[in-house]
Amino acid sequence: MRRLTVFAALGLVTLAGPAAGADAFDLYVNRTLARLADSPNATELKQLSVDQITDNDRVLSGVASAFVVVKTNEGRYAKLLVQAARQKAADDRLIPFLLVERYVTFKEGEEQTRLTEGRNVALYPGFRLSLDRGQVVPEALGGDLILVADGDKVYAEPLGKAKLYLVTKALTDLAPPKGVKVVVGEKFEPRYFDGTYHLHEDGRRSGKLTLKVEEDGVISGAFYSDRDGQKYEVHGQVGTPAHAVQFSISFPRTEQSFRGMMFTGDAAAIAGTARMNERETGFYAVRVAE
Repeated sequence: MRRLTVFAALGLVTLAGPAAGADAFDLYVNRTLARLADSPNATELKQLSVDQITDNDRVLSGVASAFVVVKTNEGRYAKLLVQAARQKAADDRLIPFLLVERYVTFKEGEEQTRLTEGRNVALYPGFRLSLDRGQVVPEALGGDLILVADGDKVYAEPLGKAKLYLVTKALTDLAPPKGVKVVVGEKFEPRYFDGTYHLHEDGRRSGKLTLKVEEDGVISGAFYSDRDGQKYEVHGQVGTPAHAVQFSISFPRTEQSFRGMMFTGDAAAIAGTARMNERETGFYAVRVAE
């Protein structure tokens, strides 16, 4: 599909972000990007043209932008959704720019910890985007990506040691499995705690919580912070009564403990109290599709 967006403005351009919520873009994490860049589904390019962007703008299901992977000058993987666009200037000239609708740079060696991220960055000709810094930077600070306008030819190219890959086909093994609906019987069973939840604590902390219960009621799992994607280990124990649970999240310098009870009607949520550094707060965790 060929598409070139024109933004008409006399001053600043206001770029509306995508609707909130997870989509196919979110399924690609650090190790996935490394695998994708080394697969037939992505092509390394020295120059990314407007035609290449518009011809590959719906590779990801439900996403109307081209999907690009960059290996930065500092060796990190970043993922970007980009569109070719133009802005109408006061003298009616059309100024090309690259709209980086979304980008995430992952911290090296981590599963999905985000080093930098952003939305709706307009990269004009001659401007440089540093994905390691998460900023548009001057030439003196290098950068990983630049937009070039050479007459009618407009393209993005990687800078320095950075590598740019255009994704031409989505990976087919990343679709999240559909969660099995929990059917609560007459007797509440510890296995009902198995699953993935979105945890909210006191309006201060939130993230994805995964729980796995062994036959003896011992709980293991992980917590992925909404703030930066950092992973933290979780351990705990199903209690008494059977729908009670205790678990802790191990942070670098402390632990936060949780005591809660699961809804016995549908096992859709856990609610209770949390404690960290002698401060007690409330929490709830809502089951989500895995």
